[in-house]
Amino acid sequence: MEKTETLEDFYQRKLQWMPENLKQDIGHFNVFRLEDFMTHGSAGAYSRRSFYKISLIRGRNIFHYAEKSLEVSGSTLMFFNPQVPYTWESLGGTNTGFFCIFKEAFFTEKIRGSISDFPMFAPGAKPAYFLNKAQDKQVTQIFQKMQDEIASDYTYKYDLIRNYVTEIIHYALKMQPSETLYQHTNAKSRIASIFTELLERQFPIESPTQRFTLRSANDFAQALAVHVNHLNRAIKETTGKTTTEHILDRLAIEAGALLKHTDWNISEISYALGFEEPAHFNNFFKKHFSMTPTAYRTV
Repeated sequence: MEKTETLEDFYQRKLQWMPENLKQDIGHFNVFRLEDFMTHGSAGAYSRRSFYKISLIRGRNIFHYAEKSLEVSGSTLMFFNPQVPYTWESLGGTNTGFFCIFKEAFFTEKIRGSISDFPMFAPGAKPAYFLNKAQDKQVTQIFQKMQDEIASDYTYKYDLIRNYVTEIIHYALKMQPSETLYQHTNAKSRIASIFTELLERQFPIESPTQRFTLRSANDFAQALAVHVNHLNRAIKETTGKTTTEHILDRLAIEAGALLKHTDWNISEISYALGFEEPAHFNNFFKKHFSMTPTAYRTV
């Protein structure tokens, strides 16, 4: 996998210049028109960024986000976070729109909590929101307000911009309330949600020395301070899948990503994913993908 792209990398790759205050401004924010960048090459390598990004993109495109690929047409509002690798590619025609980039400190210095608490930035979230013409117009107006403020000399302009970013987030949340509200109908649903968060928190694996440690239902039950039978019932009744199935499915996704996007050898990947022997990893992988890890790399 490519190294994480920093704000410095972004400005050098896209604009060949660096804002003078970038290193001092840990809560950096900026906003751009998408069409101003279409002559600067591709959208960038499939990699993580060290910053958040919200994009309004009009056109036909494929987004590669985590292990998924999503083909979209029309206006799409996308939310990207530093934990998930991504890129996108145009399927032809002209792409227009806006995007803003910012560090988490842009919010945490001024508000209680974290920007990552919003559902679209949560592990396993769905980052794409499709807009009709009226919705596109409203989101466009918010981005234009950001542009007006970033160019102004108003002393409190970043307070206004924070409000505009939050407005876009809440606008998206209201479009799909059933998928994005933090509501748990019962204790079992809450346990399942916390289990999912603990599972996702172990990823992505970014170094061969990093290790996936919570690997069994017993491991998670101890971390959650519940009996393993209670955990298994909660997961099965809430999701329809067993605790072990969730763990192995997520492990398989990460294994595929590491094989495709890193140059680590099979033993290094095996160790990072918690397997004591590469042979055990090979057997696990063949059960999920019906091919060996080596063969998967060449597909």
